[in-house]
Amino acid sequence: MGKPANPRRVGEREALAVATTIRGSPSKLNLVARLIRGRKAEEAMTILAFSRKAMAREVRKCLKSAIANAENNHNLDVDRLVVKEASVGKSLVMKRFATRARGRSARILKPFSRLRIVVRETDGAE
Repeated sequence: MGKPANPRRVGEREALAVATTIRGSPSKLNLVARLIRGRKAEEAMTILAFSRKAMAREVRKCLKSAIANAENNHNLDVDRLVVKEASVGKSLVMKRFATRARGRSARILKPFSRLRIVVRETDGAE
C-alpha cells in the first residue's frame, strides 16, 4: 500500500527536460528559446551551437538532455524529434549590495531562470 505512481507530465511520444537554475534573466533566455520553438531537434542543436548569445550554451544542454530522455526513457526515434515547447519562467533572485559613495549602498539583483523543453516524435508525413 504505497503511494500512487507519479503521473506523466507530457503526452505519449513526448519527452521533457527542465533546467531549474540558469543564471540570467528570463527575458534574455526567452530570446534564445524563441529561436528553437517548432524546429526539428537536429536543426535546433545546430542553431544553438552557432548562436552568439551566451544563454545558448545552457539551452543547448537542456535540449540535449530532452533528446537523451526521449531516446533512453521513452524509446523515441531521435531523427523524428521536434521541439514542441520551450518555455521560460522566473526562478530565484539573489540579492546583493554594492557600496556606493558617501556611505550609501545600491541593491544588485542577480536573477535566475527556469527552462522547460518538450520534444515530440512526429510522423513521417508531418
